[in-house]
Amino acid sequence: MNQYDSNRIYDLVDKIDYQKTNNLKDVNCYVLNTCHIREKATEKVYHDVGRIKKEFKNKKKPIVIVTGCVAQAEGEILLNREKYIDAVVGPQSYHKLNQTIIDIERKNKKINSTQFNVVEKFDNLNITKNSDSNVSSFLTIQEGCNKFCKFCVVPYTRGPEFSRSIDELINETLNLVKNGTREINLLGQNVNAYCYNGKRLSHLIEEISKIDKIKRIRYTTSHPIDFSEDLIEAHKKVTKLMPLIHLPVQSGSDKILKKMNRKHSIKYYLDLIKKLKLVNSRIEFSSDFIIGYPGETDQDFLNTIKLLKEIGYINTYSFIFSPRPGTPAAKMKKIDDYVSKERLFSFQKLAHEIKMKYRKNLLNKKSLVMFENSMNNKNLFFGRDEFSNSVIVESTENLRGKIREVEIVDVNQGTLFGKILENKNKKEFAA
Repeated sequence: MNQYDSNRIYDLVDKIDYQKTNNLKDVNCYVLNTCHIREKATEKVYHDVGRIKKEFKNKKKPIVIVTGCVAQAEGEILLNREKYIDAVVGPQSYHKLNQTIIDIERKNKKINSTQFNVVEKFDNLNITKNSDSNVSSFLTIQEGCNKFCKFCVVPYTRGPEFSRSIDELINETLNLVKNGTREINLLGQNVNAYCYNGKRLSHLIEEISKIDKIKRIRYTTSHPIDFSEDLIEAHKKVTKLMPLIHLPVQSGSDKILKKMNRKHSIKYYLDLIKKLKLVNSRIEFSSDFIIGYPGETDQDFLNTIKLLKEIGYINTYSFIFSPRPGTPAAKMKKIDDYVSKERLFSFQKLAHEIKMKYRKNLLNKKSLVMFENSMNNKNLFFGRDEFSNSVIVESTENLRGKIREVEIVDVNQGTLFGKILENKNKKEFAA
């Protein structure tokens, strides 16, 4: 979502004659777009500002703006502690960024723009064309969260759940298609909580699937309790909907899930996975895990290990519990750091073994790969299969924007390597 927001910031500032540059030593304005989910995010801001100060010590000071969730959560603290920062702009105030820059240029004053006004934000973004020209593009359809998991800062930095209209999302998708997009990644803090005038995520997926040049649809991140029957059915009916579901569980222990206020049990979670497998047996899962949550016992951790083995996730994202200021969990007593680290090591070792077993099973098998770009070696092309696995092949043909049938010939932890099959097996479309 921050990547989507950053791209839209580039679109906005173009209207006041600012352009994206990769020359970081000679710029007029820095925007540090931040996330507040993990620990040390704020310290990273101060570190980055320090690097800018050092670079511009003997040059004209650039405008420095901190945007995103750190700005929302700690805006006044940032402005007071680091005088080099000119403004903080929360994630629901991006539409005010141009005026913020103009005001800084004219008045040289500090600005705190962290109001929650997501409707006004998207009303403004809708009249600014999305210039993203990637083969695979992000599209934010929903923001905010009403779940209030006790470890999570999102409800406080992104606000309550808000869904954009079907019409504006279709229009933005059509614009992306004109730019060359062939795969849409639908984004939301709780993407399957999407609901606009009674229309849910499944309806939006079906509408987007009618756009001929969109060949693949993905969505993230889902909350288990928002998985409606119609969305489950969409995985059977909509062939453009990819068979990988990111379904965060956080823990394999009902006791810990209750302490987290996750609002679902392990039985509910497993039953949901069974339902999804029944409508489409090809579906695979990835998930998020918090290790060492306050109150986690050895048995709670073993229950998490048991779940990891039972599901066989093809990818996992695991972290030691990180208390976020302002959340209820921040007041809970942490368990011993050594214990948490030992558990995380054990978890990640097993998760890696499961992942590699899955990947090795792909050897000598065929995958449909959508190619996104060429690499530094112009004869190497990067793409993703239906399960979002990275695939690299060698080809003298320009494969960007095309779908090809590929045989997997080698694997490592992060990448699959393949060869394009002969013409008779090709499946493609032109970008």
